[in-house]
Amino acid sequence: MTNNYELYKVFYWAAKTGSLTQAAKTLYLTQPSVSHAVKQLEDSFGITLFYRTSKGVALTQEGAILYSYIEQSHILISLAEEKMAALKNLDSGELRIGGSDSLFKHYLLPYLEEFHQRFPGIRLHLNHGTTPEIMAILKEGKIDLGVVRMPIVDPQLEVRESIQLKDCFVAGERYAELKDEALSLDRLLEHPVILFSRNSRARMAITELFQSYGYKLKPEIEVGSVDLLIEFARRGLGISYVTREFVTKELEEGSLFEIHLDVELPPSHVGIMTMRNMPLSSSATKFIELVR
Repeated sequence: MTNNYELYKVFYWAAKTGSLTQAAKTLYLTQPSVSHAVKQLEDSFGITLFYRTSKGVALTQEGAILYSYIEQSHILISLAEEKMAALKNLDSGELRIGGSDSLFKHYLLPYLEEFHQRFPGIRLHLNHGTTPEIMAILKEGKIDLGVVRMPIVDPQLEVRESIQLKDCFVAGERYAELKDEALSLDRLLEHPVILFSRNSRARMAITELFQSYGYKLKPEIEVGSVDLLIEFARRGLGISYVTREFVTKELEEGSLFEIHLDVELPPSHVGIMTMRNMPLSSSATKFIELVR
């Protein structure tokens, strides 16, 4: 028996063309090389695969049986090569991205739209979750990349910094008297605070900031989405902690205004997270280039 694929390839073209000479031309080999390859294959099986004819060669009964299998293998290999070319050229395939609802809606949406327009054959799969959840499914191989808030400290992951965001407190017209005031943390906590209910980076960061000043930040209202943070603030249910870039429209139209504090709120950064030392698919590589 032989595991030499080249011998089977010679056999396939000799059988398909019915000519050792034609097989040699197709494979850019000499005819003696083709004859030798066929002989090696016959010797490995201990049977004759071809017999000579006036026009070239023809398959024996045993050779025809072998050819029926090799032909299927050749078709599958050709299909595999075509598939690899399509994946390389981004004609087909998939791109799996993890991130939060707010980052998908307010940051990634234009890039996803452009990517889809340029590469319509690539299927997009979006997985929603907090940063810890996205880290977990990335390690499980369920996504190609994650778009998350930094910092990320994990030796298994590589993070490319993307954009900087500025978080802030916002309120609606019900709290209009606070517009021109620089509030202390004490003064802010006199009012109901609305925070994202899940274990997000933004929530952890603002909680840690208040702790550094000796305050415990305990929200009176917790909600499950950024859209609800915005809507609750607009309706006067409290003061919401949101990302300024995500409420640009509301700030410009005046349905929300920013609450100014007498302490500086540090900026946050968005990073594109992938597995370290793992090759990226062509689609993931192209998307990262687009976003950066």
